[in-house]
Amino acid sequence: MEQIAEILISALLVIGGVFGIVGGYGLVKLPDPMTRLHAPTKAATLGVGSVLCGSVLWSLVFGEHGSWHEFLIILFIFLTAPITGLMIAKSHIHRSWQWNELPSAEPDENWATCAPDRAEPDATTKREPG
Repeated sequence: MEQIAEILISALLVIGGVFGIVGGYGLVKLPDPMTRLHAPTKAATLGVGSVLCGSVLWSLVFGEHGSWHEFLIILFIFLTAPITGLMIAKSHIHRSWQWNELPSAEPDENWATCAPDRAEPDATTKREPG
């Protein structure tokens, strides 16, 4: 039983390491933010999740008692990684696309990130000190 647990724990750690390396490599080498978008989110959810699952398994099999800390960390990462991807995508849209370059939305709907009625800053207008 312990030998099977050791093999499973080792496999989870290796899987986590591979996803971490691939995610880091993708974050550095991919050309723009929209293609880089998947590297940190996938590495975080799959890589760190595998390492934490290995830690949970080790504490259940070889430790004196199980630990809930790893479960809370896994939950936190699974909730925040998609939000990270969303923020990277929205920042890329704001920094590099104009409203007319975006694909058209459904009828009677609009993009929440870039609206056509958003006023562009005018260089000739001066703000009064408040």
